[in-house]
Amino acid sequence: MKDKNRLLENDMKEKNVELSGVPLAIRAEEALKEAVAEAIADHKRTGDPIVIWKDGKVVRVPADQIVVKEPEVKYTTLKTKSK
Repeated sequence: MKDKNRLLENDMKEKNVELSGVPLAIRAEEALKEAVAEAIADHKRTGDPIVIWKDGKVVRVPADQIVVKEPEVKYTTLKTKSK
């Protein structure tokens, strides 16, 4: 478990370096999209349905009909050449 936590910490540090120049609002939106994608994938994996809002109604989507999508955009800063 400690090794897994260490890997997660290292991954988070790398992401923070990549996104250090990106505005907080954009970083927050990306984090939210990633969390939603992970939650949807988790529901599909465990066989639990998800509930969505579609055409003004609450709709229950069975796990076998869930389509898992990766977040479309990843924001990073441009690396500049050092002189």
